Amino acid sequence: MILHAVFCNVLARVSTSERAEVFERLSKLSKSLDGVLSFEAGPNRDFEGKSPNYSDGFVICFTDRGALARYAEHPEYLALGAKLCTICEGGADGIIVFDLDV
Repeated sequence: MILHAVFCNVLARVSTSERAEVFERLSKLSKSLDGVLSFEAGPNRDFEGKSPNYSDGFVICFTDRGALARYAEHPEYLALGAKLCTICEGGADGIIVFDLDV
């Protein structure tokens, strides 16, 4: 199983509703694809004080690397990924991704 964890430094000027819309669209897409086990998103609470620059994030559990590849190549994902970059500080540099083989 692949745990795809994405952490975002969303620009302060981006509204809560705009953030929610992007994550909701990612959730709907993810849940429509074969090989996706779950999708969760939310604000970073940073209880340990280790990631103050990352305001939001999401995790997707994939059955395997092939399912992640199909997601990453999907045209709707490509458009949503581009949108996500526009709302993050520094564009793509405001996003960190971990793919964990669990």
